[in-house]
Amino acid sequence: MKRRSKSEPKKKKVAFWRSIRVRFLLSYLFIIAAVLLFVNIYPIVTFQNAVFRMKQTSVQNQASVVASALSGLGTLTEDDVGQVMDQLDTSALNRLIVTDEMGKVLYDTTENEDTVGRYALLSEITQALQGKDVFRSDYTADAFRSRAAVPVVYRGVLIGAVYAYEYDSDQAALLSGLQTNMQRLTLVVVVSAVLVSLIVSSSMTRKIGKLLRGIQSAGDGANAAKVSLRGHDEINALAEEFNDMTDRLERTERVRRRFVSDASHELKTPLASIRLLADSILQTEDIDMDTMREFVGDIGEEADRLNRITEKLLALTRLDAGAENPRTEVELRNVVDRVLHMLRPLAEERRVELIQDCPVPGTLAANPDDLHQIVFNLVENGVKYNVFGGWVRLTLGETENQVTLLIEDTGIGIPEEERPKIFDRFYRVDKARSRQAGGTGLGLSIVQDMVRRYDGTVEVGPRDGGGTWFRVTFPREVKAE
Repeated sequence: MKRRSKSEPKKKKVAFWRSIRVRFLLSYLFIIAAVLLFVNIYPIVTFQNAVFRMKQTSVQNQASVVASALSGLGTLTEDDVGQVMDQLDTSALNRLIVTDEMGKVLYDTTENEDTVGRYALLSEITQALQGKDVFRSDYTADAFRSRAAVPVVYRGVLIGAVYAYEYDSDQAALLSGLQTNMQRLTLVVVVSAVLVSLIVSSSMTRKIGKLLRGIQSAGDGANAAKVSLRGHDEINALAEEFNDMTDRLERTERVRRRFVSDASHELKTPLASIRLLADSILQTEDIDMDTMREFVGDIGEEADRLNRITEKLLALTRLDAGAENPRTEVELRNVVDRVLHMLRPLAEERRVELIQDCPVPGTLAANPDDLHQIVFNLVENGVKYNVFGGWVRLTLGETENQVTLLIEDTGIGIPEEERPKIFDRFYRVDKARSRQAGGTGLGLSIVQDMVRRYDGTVEVGPRDGGGTWFRVTFPREVKAE
């Protein structure tokens, strides 16, 4: 296990009250509280308003009926009012008062108080004697109390007022029961919501915690750390992406270590040869000039080999860094002409014929240097690993959507089991012959990386009659301006 050095900063722990779990829980509770507050208030207020409207209709109508019956008397007296009231049914009201135009009580259904003959001091009656219809209703825990007062008018002249009062405990009991049930339901919902919120937030934060520990393990260098989560939500998708990323990092690390090891080995071999040749020159007394020239020539060849390896490593480094070269409109046929011109001396030395079959220009938007390196590496391989008297043929074709370059040779061929590996860096099918031919094992890697940069593909296969073919396909892109 990797130990944390003293200089390495300690991973910051999140305070409990700032954790996502608490934030989730508080968010859920806030939303639930708001909903429950609305659910508790809205039905109660709606019920109260409905009762108030009903009371206004019923109590005020009853007061108006009494006032209408009394308006035909002309003048209100105790006896006349009593006779009229005996004919009316006012049992639904808890109290009914009739006054004259001065506010003196002529009739009162209250039995406990002797108010007849006295002046009424109720504000509702005062307003009714001013010609106004009045209604008031309020609710307490035990009842709805409704009051209505209307003027009594005879031929446009105000002769008195009627006051009606109703005490309704039945509707109040219904409202109180509704409030009690809502409170009980709220309590159950709150407890259930808290439990569900705890479960959901714990589940989510548990997943996030596992993912965080996996990321911390990866940060400590454990690239193989994986996160295993259940479910199919976004956090699981994030965990799968993290696992894919750790797999890619692990593969990249293996490739990097192998690349460093292979590069060190490849650079060490020519350096060791140069050192051996230099020591031989220094330790050999009276060395003749021919031998000296031979040793110096060998040193020069090894230095050239070092230079080739270095240049190709730099090319791969630029490709890995994603450096983009400017693109212009390029005819691939012209690139092929230049490559064949450069490699013709090498081909003549090895008795290899270069054949060009390019009836179309193969125009595409690319960087000329990139295309030159792709074609050069493939043709150079075809020449170096060919047989004496063989040939390398380049065929160029294009369609509306793509440009294709086919390179065939009559060389030694590539075994089927080796083909998937030939694009790996420093991989060589025949290492002894590759070093003898001056190969570095990097050319095909550069080809593949450059072709991919242009969203193209490179394929390899055996040629009928012996040898190998490489097919490079580029998508046709919009021509550069």
